[in-house]
Amino acid sequence: MVKSMTGYGRGECSYEGGTFTIEVRSVNNRYLDCGIKMPRSFIFAEDAMKAQVQASISRGKVDVFVTQSAVAEDDTTVVVNEALAKSYIEALEHLYNLGGGHWVKGNYYAPDLARFPDVLTVEKKEQDQEQVKAGLLGALAQALTDFDSMRVREGQRLAQDILGRVETIENLVSKVEERSPQTVAEYRVRLTAKMNEILQSTQIEESRILTEAAIFADKVAVDEETVRLRSHIAQLREMLEQGGAVGRKLDFLIQEFNREANTIGSKCNDIEIARVVVDIKAEIEKIREQVQNLE
Repeated sequence: MVKSMTGYGRGECSYEGGTFTIEVRSVNNRYLDCGIKMPRSFIFAEDAMKAQVQASISRGKVDVFVTQSAVAEDDTTVVVNEALAKSYIEALEHLYNLGGGHWVKGNYYAPDLARFPDVLTVEKKEQDQEQVKAGLLGALAQALTDFDSMRVREGQRLAQDILGRVETIENLVSKVEERSPQTVAEYRVRLTAKMNEILQSTQIEESRILTEAAIFADKVAVDEETVRLRSHIAQLREMLEQGGAVGRKLDFLIQEFNREANTIGSKCNDIEIARVVVDIKAEIEKIREQVQNLE
């Protein structure tokens, strides 16, 4: 089945008393462009997460958001730098002695010492990186599954719309095939009338009329173009049925649709066929717009 390039998915996972949420969102893009926004403490898992996204998505502008919340209370600890605190006390004693005893020597209270730089430091508990990475990848897998379901639903809608427009093109091509032989017969009638008008009583050679009509028929014949256009239509249906990442192939195929339609328009010498060709090109353009949304 075909998939849309646009989608959204969400996944969650818990770790050591905390939780993180992963959201995946994508929009159209010619190639795969994956960006991951996460807390710096999880940066070690970025490459593994990108590899998981690349294994699931072929193209599109993909943004992955990692949000951390509900961190465990015992995740951080306050550490006393005893050596540094003793150094501060010794320095204060030294200052007292330098003052010749004129300065008041007092008690050193803990709150006073705590105000000195780096006496107290806050340290986070070291994470088990493998455990956190496994949790992140598990949550990302959930998000990608949810994301993929949305893309499949949207892809089915796009495929149905494309197939409906392809059927319209087939009906229009049938009109061209039906009308094309009539243009040759009408040309022959017009040519005979014109030659009768010019030559008047002079006998007109039937062979000359047949030769001119044959030259005109060869010039305006669009049989090859309509056959190729029907072949492209069959190929498009086959691609949609096979599914997978066919968006780029379909984009190239639609260029061939346009080429055949343009050739038919340039070869035909009939206003009715010209109008039908305009309708065909309008449907092709609508299909091209939809194909741009497929992975």
